[in-house]
Amino acid sequence: MKEAIVRARVGIELKKDAEEIFQTLGINTTEAIRMFLSQVRLRRGLPFSVDVPENSDLLVANRTRQAALDSIYDD
Repeated sequence: MKEAIVRARVGIELKKDAEEIFQTLGINTTEAIRMFLSQVRLRRGLPFSVDVPENSDLLVANRTRQAALDSIYDD
């Protein structure tokens, strides 16, 4: 079986926290990624629901969010 390399950039804390959980589960990051991709293939989609919470500021542009925060602290 040929193998492909998967690369992704993630935050240091996210990676560290996830690796601690994987260790508790007795797997490593590579095994966790294989499990995730296998579930995607099996389910023909993400193996969990993805929702955007109502009233979330995640959809607000960074510039807009920063301007709102700045206005709070303006004298």
